[in-house]
Amino acid sequence: MIKHFILIGLFFLLLFFQLKTEKTEVDVLIVGGGTSGISAGISSARLGVSTLILEEYSWLGGMLTSAGVSAIDGNYKLPSGFWGEFRDSLAVHYGGLQNLSTGWVSKVLFEPSVGNKILNTIAAKEEFLDVKFNTYVSSITKKKGSWSVTYRDIKGKKHTVKCKILIDGTELGDVAKLCNVSYDVGMESHKITGEDIAPENSNHIIQDLTYVAILKDYGKDVKIEKPASYDPSLFACCCSNPLCVNPKEPDRLWSQERLLNYGRLPNNKFMINWPLEGNDYYLNLIDVDVADRDELLKEAKEQTMNFVYFMQHELGFNTIGLADDEYPTADKLPFIPYHRESRRIHGLVRFQLEHITDPYTQNQLLYRTNIAVGDYPVDHHHARYQGAEELPNLYFHAIPSFGLPMGVMLPKEVDDLIVAEKSISVSNIVNGTTRLQPVVLQIGQAAGTLAAIAVKKKCNPKDVSVREVQNQLLSNGVYLMPFLDVNKTEKMFLPLQRIGATGMLRAEGKTVGWSNETWMRIDDVLKQNELEGLLDYYPYLSKHLDLTSTQEMHLDTFLSLINIIISEESINVDTSIESVTNLYHEFSLSSPQLNSSMTRGEAILLLDQWLDPFNRVDVGITGKLLNK
Repeated sequence: MIKHFILIGLFFLLLFFQLKTEKTEVDVLIVGGGTSGISAGISSARLGVSTLILEEYSWLGGMLTSAGVSAIDGNYKLPSGFWGEFRDSLAVHYGGLQNLSTGWVSKVLFEPSVGNKILNTIAAKEEFLDVKFNTYVSSITKKKGSWSVTYRDIKGKKHTVKCKILIDGTELGDVAKLCNVSYDVGMESHKITGEDIAPENSNHIIQDLTYVAILKDYGKDVKIEKPASYDPSLFACCCSNPLCVNPKEPDRLWSQERLLNYGRLPNNKFMINWPLEGNDYYLNLIDVDVADRDELLKEAKEQTMNFVYFMQHELGFNTIGLADDEYPTADKLPFIPYHRESRRIHGLVRFQLEHITDPYTQNQLLYRTNIAVGDYPVDHHHARYQGAEELPNLYFHAIPSFGLPMGVMLPKEVDDLIVAEKSISVSNIVNGTTRLQPVVLQIGQAAGTLAAIAVKKKCNPKDVSVREVQNQLLSNGVYLMPFLDVNKTEKMFLPLQRIGATGMLRAEGKTVGWSNETWMRIDDVLKQNELEGLLDYYPYLSKHLDLTSTQEMHLDTFLSLINIIISEESINVDTSIESVTNLYHEFSLSSPQLNSSMTRGEAILLLDQWLDPFNRVDVGITGKLLNK
């Protein structure tokens, strides 16, 4: 009965979208209603500009839903923006966040069909958003400052729509290619990127893809017939079992139950996205003609069906089979595979490993331009590639948590185009962490926000102020910096985010097990040598600071520095002790003591509220200060 009502609800949601008046011109057009595409569409529409999503299949959500990767990786403590909204919507559906923690690989697991329904429900509420399903984009041209996109519907009828700003939300960056954007595929040499864990020579090897299987327990024998290509040796050491005699990774030879419960979903279902001699498959489709991809993907589907057969017949899971209430496909498999890697455009900036591991000492201070955050390790899947043993070992390479800069979405050569999903301008190494679902949802939100602002200002997205985009994102609960000191519901969140993005005080990133963290240490006492970042904005303070000193900063000394700045910058602000006291109480801090040591959090508050450097000093796309 529940399944019946869900199907009826989805029918009327789809009908709602299709009955909206067809438009031949919109402000923002997004090709791809996947993870970034739907987030971009909702974010753009919420800013009041007409927005259209063209989606190839009949679902929204891409890898989250259409590919079946319904176990969220990372960002559990960083519920940034639309990612947090989606997670909270799942929690409402299932009766609480605790009910999403059903498997051991993730703390947020859900049925793909439920994720699709939630995204459709959110999208349907947006007055300025249209979605066209079952569409195929065939050509893109640009004339007189506007894009013209031709697509076909499910009946083969041709349509053309014009837009001011185009967003590539496709899985493999196909729109970027149609728009003649330059890009990379595969691994760059460390001689190009400077990343010490990159290979000696560049290659075109990408990560394995996976045709995920969503299984459920039927309580009866549902074994399938043996596929023609079945070879049990391909899966022999996927877990501990009698067939495994020579495991490639003996330290990760887990039990059969652990394999099954890896991606256990609510309602007695199981997500099978198993990297250890499981259903990963090496296939590089990126530069294959779109019309030929489905034929090649049959091999990946066979790999998954072979693995299902192995689980049923060799591991004894004979009552567990492909769920018949998830995908409306003939084979019950997802609409698309899980693509871990795609084209990577040549953007205005390229985000590389050193920007994560050492953000404050780079020539380009990209952290100042952050529009999203992530905390997952660098994780690459290459086990199914023949010759994987010669590639760098990129299994859970430790990094601190990080912020992602705005310039990665903007191609160098092409205007009025924003590239999202996994095709952003990052190194191959860094793609191993930026590809995760929460980050891609945030990329979409930033793309839609940037597009809407560009439309309203009637300018190229490249000319939109970084700070304007960041302010809009902050107002929507987005983390610019991955700080764990306070959450986004606390009043100190905005000052901390803004000052963090200036670099006036610097945070500390670290790895704790699988968890990557960054802390601003707001409760620690402020030391004089921690104020180096002030000199980028106020170089005249060098005469008043000893950056070699670890002496604790007292409030009265810090206020003297503030007074020098407001005098030099002609800022009108009351710095009396009464004013300080009122500000502290407003932010629930203890009453100030002039002759006592002050905390880093107190300094952040005073810098933000009195000097407002985040808004007074704009930054360029590379993080350069523009009006200093």
